[in-house]
Amino acid sequence: MDPPAAPFRQIDRDHMLGLEKGLAVIACFDGAHARLTIADVARMTGLTRATARRCLITLVRIGYADTDGRFFTLTPRVLKLGYAYLASTPLTAVLQNALERLSETIGESSSASILDGGEIVYVARAATKRIMSVGLAVGARLPAYCTSMGRVLLAALPEAEARALVEASDRRALTARTVTGVEAIMARLARARAEGHAVIDQELEVGLTSIAVPVTDRAGRVLAAINIGTQATRFPPDAMVRDLLPKLTAMQADLARML
Repeated sequence: MDPPAAPFRQIDRDHMLGLEKGLAVIACFDGAHARLTIADVARMTGLTRATARRCLITLVRIGYADTDGRFFTLTPRVLKLGYAYLASTPLTAVLQNALERLSETIGESSSASILDGGEIVYVARAATKRIMSVGLAVGARLPAYCTSMGRVLLAALPEAEARALVEASDRRALTARTVTGVEAIMARLARARAEGHAVIDQELEVGLTSIAVPVTDRAGRVLAAINIGTQATRFPPDAMVRDLLPKLTAMQADLARML
């Protein structure tokens, strides 16, 4: 079930509501919604059918979408939007280089992400092997409430802001181990804040464990998170903390000196 659409409101004379609506339409498309009708987009965004139609037709005319007359799909041109962020942010290049060194050293996959609402967005990744049933790449999104990087990023926020994001999340049980209760998640955020890292034991996918730490600049501001993801059979949580956390925190310290 799709989450309720956020209301569109004219904030001030400098706020381009049309641009906001167009971007909301683009954001409707994902792995589970690759082909959408006008009615689909209207329902998912809260726009009227007429407005959704105009947005989609505009995207088709400028090359960001295609249609067979009923269904609409995005075109590769949309990648320019994400690439503009990656190319204009030196942080991503620094993180990518760091992750490649880390993964080469430990022989495990590592990733970096930022927080976007209740989700994490992958901005760098060094994969030594495929550990999840769903392939991950730069731009991939996962829920923050049940991921190690999501928890350290949420833990870095003021508690009231983190709670609001958790409460607004679609906290589904992805496995039998997924923690979904708000208070239980908040307790884990408090632990991540106190310990400086977060461990996920098969909450996102059966057989997958991960450990994450925040990435900070010299002033201590949290910019992103980095993690190591592996298989529970090789690294259960205790082993991750014992064997992998020191490698992760060493990279964290290196990054803090560079950022």
